[in-house]
Amino acid sequence: MDKKAPVVSKKVLLPFILVTSLFALWGFANDITNPMVSAFKKVLELDNFKASLVQLAFYGGYFTMALPAAIFVNKYSYKKGVLLGLALYAVGALLFYPAAAYEEFYFFLTALYILTFGLAFLETTANPYILAMGDPRTATRRLNLAQAFNPMGALAGLIVAQNYILSALQSDDLTPSGQLLYETLDESQRSTIRTSDLSVIRDPYVILGLVVIAFFMIILFTNMPQNKDQEAKANIRNSISRLFKNGKFAWGVVAQMFYVGAQIMVWTYLYQYAESIGIDNATAVNYGIAALVVFLTGRWIGTALLKYLNSGDLLFYFGVGASVCTLVTIFVPGMIGLYALVTISFFMSIMFPTIYGVALEGLDRDAKFGAAFLVMAIVGGALMPPLQGIILDWGGTGYTDTLILGVPEVNFSFVLPLLCFFVVFIYGKSISRRLD
Repeated sequence: MDKKAPVVSKKVLLPFILVTSLFALWGFANDITNPMVSAFKKVLELDNFKASLVQLAFYGGYFTMALPAAIFVNKYSYKKGVLLGLALYAVGALLFYPAAAYEEFYFFLTALYILTFGLAFLETTANPYILAMGDPRTATRRLNLAQAFNPMGALAGLIVAQNYILSALQSDDLTPSGQLLYETLDESQRSTIRTSDLSVIRDPYVILGLVVIAFFMIILFTNMPQNKDQEAKANIRNSISRLFKNGKFAWGVVAQMFYVGAQIMVWTYLYQYAESIGIDNATAVNYGIAALVVFLTGRWIGTALLKYLNSGDLLFYFGVGASVCTLVTIFVPGMIGLYALVTISFFMSIMFPTIYGVALEGLDRDAKFGAAFLVMAIVGGALMPPLQGIILDWGGTGYTDTLILGVPEVNFSFVLPLLCFFVVFIYGKSISRRLD
C-alpha cells in the first residue's frame, strides 16, 4: 500500500464531502423502507404476497435504472447524473403525499419505484465518482471511507422507522388479550385509523424529499471536479464487451451479487433467529441496531486497515471471519449464536465498497458502465432471501419445527449466507494474488 498518496486532496475536499453525504442519504432510504413491509400489511390489511411487493418495487427500481443511469452519465457527466438522481429521489419521496391522500397501495409502490430510480442513479454515479476524485492508488480506500457514512444513514433510517412510524401506528395496537385491536373495529373506525396511519408513514418521506431538494440545490451551485479519463464518452457495446472480458470485473459482479444476497439474508432473518430463542420483535430491534453499529465500526476499521493490507487480502480475511461467525450461528443455538449473527455485520462491512473498488479499478471510461452492472448486482438481495424462507418452511410455519444436521431449520437456513461468503473470500484470494 502506498502511504504517501492522499486519500482525499484538499482541492476536492468539499465535492468529496457533498458526494459522500449521498451515501448516507440512500442508506437512510434503504432502512426506513425495510420495515414498511409490515407497516403496509397492517395498515392496508394486505396479505403477505402483496406486502412483499414493497421490496420488489425497491429492488426493481435499482435493477431497472442502473444501466440507463450509466448511459446518461456517459452522455453528460457525473455531476448531472447526481443531480438527476437527487431529482428522482425527491419526486418519489414527495409522491408519498398524494399516495396517502388516495390511500392506494399501488400509488405508494409507484412512489417507491420512482424513488429507487433516484437511488440507482446515485449509486451508479457516486461510487465511481468517488473513485475518480484523486489518486488511483488510494481509490479503494477513498470509496471505503465514503461508504462508511452509508450505515450512519441506515441507522438513522431504522431509528426513524421504529420511533416515528411503527411505534405510532394505531393499526398495530393490541387488545389486552393480545388480539390486534384494528381487526376488531368496524369499517368506519378502521377507515379513520387507516387515514391517520398513512399520514404517519407519509410524513418522514415528505420531509426526506425536502432534504433531498436542499442537497440538489447545494450541488447544483457547487463547482464539481471532472475526471477526463472516466468521464470520456465510450461506445456502450464496445465497453460492455471489454468489461466482461475482464475477469476481475466479471467475477466482481458475481461476488457482489452473492454479497448483497448474504447481507439481506443476515439482516432480514436476524429477527426470526431471535424469535426462535424467545426474544420478541420489539426487543430484537435492538439487535438489529447493534448489527448496524457493528457494521459501521467495521467500515471505519476496515478503511484504516487498507493502509496496510491490499484490498484482496482484506476481502479474504473479512470473508473468512464472516464464514466463521456464520458457522457459529448455525451450530451453536441460543444467545451465543445470536451474538455471532450480529458480529457477521462487522465482517460484511467492507465487502460492498471493496468489491466495487477492485472490480472498477483501471477501467477508466468503462467505469460508468461497470458501475451500472455492479449496482444491478444488488438484485441478489431480492433473489436469495426467498430461498432462505423456503428452508424455514420445510418443517412448518414455525422456525424450530424440525432439525437439520441436529439444529433447528432457522439455524440451518444460514447455510445460504455461508455459501455466499465462500464466494466472497475466494474472490478476495484470487484478487490478492494479482495485487501481490
